[in-house]
Amino acid sequence: MITVKLKWAEAADRSQPLPRYESAQAAGADLRANFPDRTGISLAPGARALIPTGLHLEVPAGYEVQLRPRSGLALKHGITLPNSPGTIDSDYRGPLGVILLNAGQELFYVAHGERIAQMIVAPVLQARFEIAEALSETARGAGGFGSTGRE
Repeated sequence: MITVKLKWAEAADRSQPLPRYESAQAAGADLRANFPDRTGISLAPGARALIPTGLHLEVPAGYEVQLRPRSGLALKHGITLPNSPGTIDSDYRGPLGVILLNAGQELFYVAHGERIAQMIVAPVLQARFEIAEALSETARGAGGFGSTGRE
């Protein structure tokens, strides 16, 4: 197990729970909205906003944190993350915010303390990129965008 260090933002509500796994086998830890003024924000259909979590992270080198939507909010209200998965690099130390998008058809109120996203800690591999004169042949070849069918 690795450790991700957390630091409260200056104006954060420190009574809010830290990110946590809600079940023993959960892959994602839930993040909460943490508004400095302890209020919330209304998202109209089609609107998006950067929601503060009140946290800064120190992710160990060789890892990233991925931000993903919560399935219940997506299904019931159309609330998603437009850049999902969002990536928090290990060298970033700024405030952790979550971009929420209301893809639903009703106004949605994001309350202070509400669980808004999941964070996944994942290993990172960096690749070396090089130009080649030719690429290896495969059965699929250059087929893309549905070329393998719907099965």
